[in-house]
Amino acid sequence: MYSVEVVSKERFLLGEGPCYDPRFNRLSWVDIENKKLFYSKNGTVETLDVDQHIGAAIPLNTSDGFVLALEDGLYVYQDKKISLLASFNNIYKDYWRSNDAKADSKGRIWFGAMVKGDGHDPEGNLYCYDKGQIRCMVEGTKISNGMAFSSDKTKFFFADSGEHTVSVFDYDEDSGNISNRRTLFTLEDGVPDGMTIDSEDNLWVAVWGGSRVEKRSGQTGELLQTVLVPAKQTSCCCFGGEDMMTLYITSAGIGQNGEYDGCLFKVRTDVKGVAPEYCTTV
Repeated sequence: MYSVEVVSKERFLLGEGPCYDPRFNRLSWVDIENKKLFYSKNGTVETLDVDQHIGAAIPLNTSDGFVLALEDGLYVYQDKKISLLASFNNIYKDYWRSNDAKADSKGRIWFGAMVKGDGHDPEGNLYCYDKGQIRCMVEGTKISNGMAFSSDKTKFFFADSGEHTVSVFDYDEDSGNISNRRTLFTLEDGVPDGMTIDSEDNLWVAVWGGSRVEKRSGQTGELLQTVLVPAKQTSCCCFGGEDMMTLYITSAGIGQNGEYDGCLFKVRTDVKGVAPEYCTTV
């Protein structure tokens, strides 16, 4: 049985995108609805306020900065300054925003678009930014969400929350191409949200509406273990800590009234996670 601890009793409207960077012993995460990036530095938490919904923050490969996935573009944040990296003006619809994002081993930036607010049916696409170009990788997603890559860099895992599924693709590391999509597993009780992968190529998937994180086989999709979380809307997770065996879990407090809804959690596991990949900006 896993013992989940509350890292902070601060409640976030839509906590998401935790990322532990072992280079700086730094944990970062975002509050999408409050339009904020949080990151620990020298034992204290610093905050960046942005003027748009922030879907994710990916660490840069050359500094302690980030690439931010915002509503109208990808932005670089370093040395306390924000600059535009790539515009979405001809890519996103005006009622879309960015959601989850990850870097791959070549420094490409994978990011999803989804509908913001009400009034539109769920829709969007999954994109990849590579050397100044943006490619659409998966068309017609409903709620583009968690992503992960296998240790041998031959598989890409992707959660579409609107479909209640986690899919696996064949992945070519050199080109970044993905193909041969198939369903790894489908959830009936809750929605697959953000996820991470461990050193044994098993997925740890936050279940939105399910008060839990599920450990799933990256080979078969079989449920291996469950981490119960005292927050209904568990949203994402990542491994961290000096030995990479602590799982950090974000949640959303929006529309909830539980004591820990929206809090950040951690739990010790019996497996090592993997360090994040870092994005390049050229």
